[in-house]
Amino acid sequence: MNQTPWDFLADYKGKQFNGTWPTLPEVLEITAERYGERRAFTAFAPELLELNYNEVLAKSKMLAQYLHSLGVKKGDRVAVTGKNSPEWGLAYLGVLFAGAVVAPIDYGLKDKEVEGLMKMADVDILFCDEEKYDHFKDKKLKALIGLSPGKDSYIMDLKFEGNADIELPEEDDLAAILFTSGTTGLSKGVMLTHSNFISDAYQAQANMNIFHTDVFYALLPLHHSYSMLAVFIESLCVGSEVVFAKHLAIGQILKDLKQGKVTMFLGVPMLFNKLIRGLMKGIKEKGPVVYGLIRFLMWVSGIIKKYFKVNPGKKMFNGILAKLSLDTNRVCICGGGPLPASTFKMFNQLGIDFVQGYGLTETSPIVALNPKEAYKEESVGKMIPGTETKILDPDEKGYGEIALKGSMIMQGYYKNEEATADVFTEDGFFKTGDVGYLDSDNYLYLTGRAKSMIVTEGGKNVFPEEIEDKFQLYDEIEQILIRAYVLDAKMKTEGVEALIYPNQDAENKSPAHFQTVIDEVNSGLKPYQKIGRFHILDEAMEMTTTKKIKRFKVAVKED
Repeated sequence: MNQTPWDFLADYKGKQFNGTWPTLPEVLEITAERYGERRAFTAFAPELLELNYNEVLAKSKMLAQYLHSLGVKKGDRVAVTGKNSPEWGLAYLGVLFAGAVVAPIDYGLKDKEVEGLMKMADVDILFCDEEKYDHFKDKKLKALIGLSPGKDSYIMDLKFEGNADIELPEEDDLAAILFTSGTTGLSKGVMLTHSNFISDAYQAQANMNIFHTDVFYALLPLHHSYSMLAVFIESLCVGSEVVFAKHLAIGQILKDLKQGKVTMFLGVPMLFNKLIRGLMKGIKEKGPVVYGLIRFLMWVSGIIKKYFKVNPGKKMFNGILAKLSLDTNRVCICGGGPLPASTFKMFNQLGIDFVQGYGLTETSPIVALNPKEAYKEESVGKMIPGTETKILDPDEKGYGEIALKGSMIMQGYYKNEEATADVFTEDGFFKTGDVGYLDSDNYLYLTGRAKSMIVTEGGKNVFPEEIEDKFQLYDEIEQILIRAYVLDAKMKTEGVEALIYPNQDAENKSPAHFQTVIDEVNSGLKPYQKIGRFHILDEAMEMTTTKKIKRFKVAVKED
């Protein structure tokens, strides 16, 4: 009988939990029993902060008692916003131990946007760091708890004695409401249960081994489902350590990686592309002979690794990897956007087991991972156990919209039944909006997106409708369409472009004038949303009877 990474849970069923899967609080209880003295959370900046699993469990339970004293009960929503830190992790777990639902919010949002999301999720208790503390101090919340030293009610200074009987969550109860990318008005709250998270965390391990001796690096924001599951929750499930990155300066990142002896490094394509480009540039500067030799050795290493299942690259290129502070690294995991096959290949050639994955917030998020023992460079991964995949309306090549069913699929969008109904088929499959196909080995390939959403190299989602709305007050524009264009075909990077059909009565229809308009709109957009180029159209774009542009019928000659 084949063993699975979650077989050990059988020893705790009926003792620590009774469901098919344990809840997140039950997982922490189990892990503390197994590895109580092992370091769980570490931060090197601004000051060293270390907590073992016993300490994390005790602090989480204390926070739960404190929240209970404030009137928090099972099913209530509590928000957490802040940079990655042990304090963030404690707040997240404390909310769950109180039986409540955690609502993680992007700390990069403006105060008003955070307020909007809190209102949307019916939140009146907030954990936040120093950047937002003073603003929310005057908002008459039921409670405001600081995630940064020096603030009132700093989470690490909080002391509360209580032993109230708290109604704990069950596996099918909501654990979190995660907000999809976008401004407050267009965000949707994805409802995920304890079972969604825990089943996904363990089933994903079928495609990738994780050990209690591993050290994860939490570089990507933890409010994002990708890092929340693949770093934070995975580590809780196996007893690994998390090193929290609070500052994204490259010097601090390299220091954290080296000091923490990180073995599991998660990132987005932009980060890994920059790392490999910088590394190869440094090798090139040593001259053509050295560069040619290194590339030849990389090629040999890749062949041996792929076909003979031996990894000589780790020793061959240890000095090179040390410059990136990756010499202790065991696995690099990439998600959040498309990754060029060349980047994937070069990391593997250097001896780094490089794993690419696929998923969405609505799928908890992991549904596919490329096993390092049997990876396919062009694929986004092999479907994990427990996932049922259907290709809707496939064309002659077998390409169609990817639809999924399984224990990791969301419960729906918070207070938005219409949007929920739109993304599920009649037989209960979740429609991803991505186009692709499955091969005979159950590996998934993406060929495009059915939705208009643009995914940037950094893994950010850009929603065209949000940007288009910014142009509504410009009378000189009759129609505008925002869409992606290819910046670099080899690197699979996309930019944002605008197609403009001018109002024929406008006095000024010059390119210079429209550039001024775009500059004005860009000034109010986030960096990854900014329009990089535009085309002025001679004819109006075809519209539906409801006056919506038929996006995929629009063709523009390249300049």
